[in-house]
Amino acid sequence: MQRSPQASTEALRRWARRPWGAPLLLVLLVSAAGITGLRADPLSRASAAFRQGDYVLAFDELAPLAGAGNARALGLLGFLHEQGYGAPQAYDLAIRLYARGAALGDPFAQARLGLMYDKGHGIAPDPVLAYKWLNLAASRASGEMRSLYARYRDAVASKMSETEIREAQRLAAAWTPERIVPASAAPRHPSRHIAGAPTRE
Repeated sequence: MQRSPQASTEALRRWARRPWGAPLLLVLLVSAAGITGLRADPLSRASAAFRQGDYVLAFDELAPLAGAGNARALGLLGFLHEQGYGAPQAYDLAIRLYARGAALGDPFAQARLGLMYDKGHGIAPDPVLAYKWLNLAASRASGEMRSLYARYRDAVASKMSETEIREAQRLAAAWTPERIVPASAAPRHPSRHIAGAPTRE
């Protein structure tokens, strides 16, 4: 027989009023929270560490995932390198990480790669490739991120000719995501083995 939520809540309150009930309940809740945190997947742990400002832990959690070909981890690790959070600031490495994550289809990596091409951070500015990657990011993202990436794309488009926009749209339409490399074939240290930035092919 299943109890109603009100009956369960009342039983929990009666139990907690006992002399040993409240301390035991607190220990159980803290233990359950710790176990949940330990069981969280590495990407969730990395995101939580990033939100808390523990960039070294975020880096440590993301590096093996990126090495295994996790597109989201590649994008996030690229961001850490771009900003110099938990790792030395290295635009060239950030571009390679973004490029790999973008090729695998992660909208965040695609948007960041597009912005790198737009600003010329660590790479020659290229509005066509900036538009291409931002357009793909906007088409693959959802909600607020989709709107944000579309605004970035439109800002880049405002600096382009019609011919350049058509070329960028052609490149975006021809793009297909790469397959994820099996973990057994992936490099162990992504910072040394990730392919260079994509070209206009």
